[in-house]
Amino acid sequence: MVTVLDKVAGIEGHGRYRALVLRRLLLIGGLCVALFLSVAIDMALGPANYALSDVLKALFQSDAVSDQLRVVIWDIRMPIALMAVTVGASLSVAGAQMQTILANPLASPFTLGISAAAGFGAALALVGGIAVFPVATQFMVPINAFLMAMLAALFIHFASTMRGVTVETIVLLGIALVFTFNALLSLLEYLASEQALAAVVFWTMGSLTKATWPKVWVTATVLVVTVPLFARRAWALTALRLGEDKAASFGINVRRLRLETMLTVSLLAAIPVSFVGTIGFVGLVGPHIARMLVGEDQRFFLPASVICGALLLSTTSVVSKTLIPGAVLPIGVITALVGVPFFFALIFTHRRRSW
Repeated sequence: MVTVLDKVAGIEGHGRYRALVLRRLLLIGGLCVALFLSVAIDMALGPANYALSDVLKALFQSDAVSDQLRVVIWDIRMPIALMAVTVGASLSVAGAQMQTILANPLASPFTLGISAAAGFGAALALVGGIAVFPVATQFMVPINAFLMAMLAALFIHFASTMRGVTVETIVLLGIALVFTFNALLSLLEYLASEQALAAVVFWTMGSLTKATWPKVWVTATVLVVTVPLFARRAWALTALRLGEDKAASFGINVRRLRLETMLTVSLLAAIPVSFVGTIGFVGLVGPHIARMLVGEDQRFFLPASVICGALLLSTTSVVSKTLIPGAVLPIGVITALVGVPFFFALIFTHRRRSW
């Protein structure tokens, strides 16, 4: 029989849950506001700095500004700013779902060798003119990078499904891939001409300066298509965080879920890297920031990962323009400088928990 105390406890529990949901929604809303401000500041900075009010006027009242300002904002700076948003969001979601299906807090496209594989694929085109898939040779660099990144991701997935393979083994395989592709990349750089070497080095540093509207639309389309697929599996992915056996007891086909998620993640990670080069640690740091803010529930964790990754790379783009006046530093260098200390913190935190 349900007593009055049970009813009161149920009401209080429901109230606490609603308050928790409201707090998480407010946090996500605050992140959206911060992202909008970061994008606006990113468009205000450049060889010629503009006031933030002028940028907002160009965005919402374009007829009220000069033709020069309108062209600079819409045709030059907005593709770069939005590329930072879409690439950051894509890498962050890819890292979040890698960490989920592999049960590994250190998993990301960068640490598991996917970015290194993309760099090697791009170098094959830049140095030797070699096309992995000899179609549309004018797009040889991004196609090579995409295909090599997909191959690395599939290797990681199929290795993770082998009997006796542990989470630690997957991490070691990822590290082995990083060293392998970096060694092959170094060999190509040694054999490259001065012009090709400069192109490879610039590509591997990661840069948003060559962003165009077509690249933005392609990256955004992949993001818009894949995120709802993860949202549909939100309950299953959340259950997977409780362990394979627990998820299987809920009727979830863990093997199929992992395969579908890894294929989707591979596409989500490979497309941005093929356009902007190697940008590390966004896929590692973004999900952990989202996890600290809203927890593991994929209903909130997924959108928070999208926004945290986008905000992280957008903010990094702003920093890359302000560290040295008149120069735009490679964005991959800035993300590495920010991500390495965070990476060490994760390693030591995970080690203490394992003890």
